[in-house]
Amino acid sequence: MDVVALLTSAGINIAICVVLLSLYSILRKQPSNVSVYFTRRLVSEPVKRNEPFCFERFVPSASWVMRAWLATDEEILAVGGVDAVVFMRIVVFSIRVFIIAAMICIFLVLPVNYYGQEEMLHKQIHAESLEVFTIGNVKEGSKWLWAHCLALYVISCSACVLLYFEYKSITKMRLAHITGSPPNPSHFTVLVRGIPWSPDHSYSDSVEKFFSTYYPASYVSHQMVYQAGTVDKLMECPAAFVFFRTRYAAVVAAQVLQSSNPMLWVTQLAPEPDDVYWSNLSIPYKQVWLRKLATRLGAIAFMFVFLVPVTFVQGLTQLDQLSHAFPFLKGILKQKFMNRLVTGYLPSVILILFLYTVPPTMMLFSTMEGNVSRSERKRSACIKVLYFTIWNVFFVNVLSGSVIRQLSVFSSVRDIPIQLAKAVPTQATFFTTYVLSSGWASLSCEVIQLFALLCNVFRKFILRIEDDPSNCALTFPHHTEIPRLLLFGLIGFTCSVMAPLILPFLLVYFFLAFLVYRNQILHVYVSKYESGGKFWPIVHNTTIFSLVLTQIIALGVFGIKRSPVASGFTIPLILFTLLFNEYCRQRFSPVFKRSPAQVLIEMDRQDEQWGRVDEIYNQFRSAYCQAPLFSLDLSTAGSTGHHKDKKSSQDPESLNPVGRSSHF
Repeated sequence: MDVVALLTSAGINIAICVVLLSLYSILRKQPSNVSVYFTRRLVSEPVKRNEPFCFERFVPSASWVMRAWLATDEEILAVGGVDAVVFMRIVVFSIRVFIIAAMICIFLVLPVNYYGQEEMLHKQIHAESLEVFTIGNVKEGSKWLWAHCLALYVISCSACVLLYFEYKSITKMRLAHITGSPPNPSHFTVLVRGIPWSPDHSYSDSVEKFFSTYYPASYVSHQMVYQAGTVDKLMECPAAFVFFRTRYAAVVAAQVLQSSNPMLWVTQLAPEPDDVYWSNLSIPYKQVWLRKLATRLGAIAFMFVFLVPVTFVQGLTQLDQLSHAFPFLKGILKQKFMNRLVTGYLPSVILILFLYTVPPTMMLFSTMEGNVSRSERKRSACIKVLYFTIWNVFFVNVLSGSVIRQLSVFSSVRDIPIQLAKAVPTQATFFTTYVLSSGWASLSCEVIQLFALLCNVFRKFILRIEDDPSNCALTFPHHTEIPRLLLFGLIGFTCSVMAPLILPFLLVYFFLAFLVYRNQILHVYVSKYESGGKFWPIVHNTTIFSLVLTQIIALGVFGIKRSPVASGFTIPLILFTLLFNEYCRQRFSPVFKRSPAQVLIEMDRQDEQWGRVDEIYNQFRSAYCQAPLFSLDLSTAGSTGHHKDKKSSQDPESLNPVGRSSHF
């Protein structure tokens, strides 16, 4: 691909962005679109809709840009919670690290790459191939490869320093979220699964007997989980929410092994009431490990099936192969504009269209594997989408060719750095167009909310149905947006030293993402549940992987270019990055897995001092109110009775969601 083809792709995407952003600035002013562009406000407070006609409503403006830019982290935290702040910290981190990378690579590495062949007679830039801007243009044994090694050190050290301070800050934010939030029933509640069946007792009786015996001082009550049976019956599931007197007692009960059989009386801290994914609670715990294994195998199979469209897309970038496969296209491809459109812009667009099928598929897999909370289901889908995109968008495109070749390049572990070192510089132009189409254009589509807009038009002007704020509310799609940001981070790190021309386009994407995502968090997405920043360890680990992969690729390139000095200095950098990751894993990661006992005990003591114990206990009765099943209110049915009778667990008259009367 030459410079003109890249500029053609950039021009198309800039035009798309300008048109969509201008259209958005007009549509958001229309009273009929309040439910699309101000959903969060519509849910939390009444919004005036019947405004008088004004010509200004039909004039594009950038007022939303300034509001998003001036918003503070405190505002983001207030409306979106810790997860929203963590997401924006990903964008801010990316902006900071790639500003540093752009400064050193554009002004130091790029000139070295361009003048790497001393005997080369350079033509005008617009007529040249973009490969002259990559490290592939530097001759073997060049003394200027120290510039690439220096840039690699600066980028890696800057990223590690920024990662450390971000991890430290987000860890403090998570602890502040735990200690500063009002008493939450989930802090006192343990979800119990794998309750053994007994012919003499109902599941509810078994739960009460077990926890009354082994936790007599801290056990308060419990609430069974139900599933629908026939029209007039409900059935108990072998799962229950068990309530404890203190947070510390709940944590202890959640973390210890309850039985000599690990498949029975399985405990974990309960998710927040709004976070519970009720339909998965009825899954027998003995099936969970099998479901997880099956869904992981399914996700891996889906990744390899996706090799077919990716290989097809890469075939479009090879003009000779395309003309040979489709002879009737030879005449069309001789036209310069069509040539640049097909080989430069079209492949990335087709790949993006195929990738739209990935998040729903991975969310389906995450649902099937048995996650009991919506946030955990979304986090699991996020990891699956991340692995998928890194494999198919990065590795498969870098090692492009036939499927057999893509699999055979990994036949020898020692060959991997060499293969990547040869391939990454040649694919930098594809990644640049991918950033333009999947980055710039997708952000414009995100802000305009095309699907929600069409649904709103259909609902209002065809079905004539009034807006229901609860039906319009959407939660932030972490499972699609975090993998996208991390993929662009991976591309940015690996191409920064190899092909630094991508960095300006990448920075534009992250600055636009900063504005768009802030606007969406403030006005569109509704925070229904909170994971407390558990997405950040995924971000940290992926960034470390990106850094180490970049260093390994650089090591291979320095070996190909016969620069033993640069290769020798790269090895300690890899070891330093791995040691840094291990330190962060030991220092910060445990806080995202377990809550500190010191913090929990202090919070319990404060509740006693302030007299909030009775108020907290009273929340237990209605906190985990299961969705109405056949119009039966489970939150009040028999909420103060003991289960001393041995009625059948199939008898609805014997079902009591709160198994022990609460004498506080």
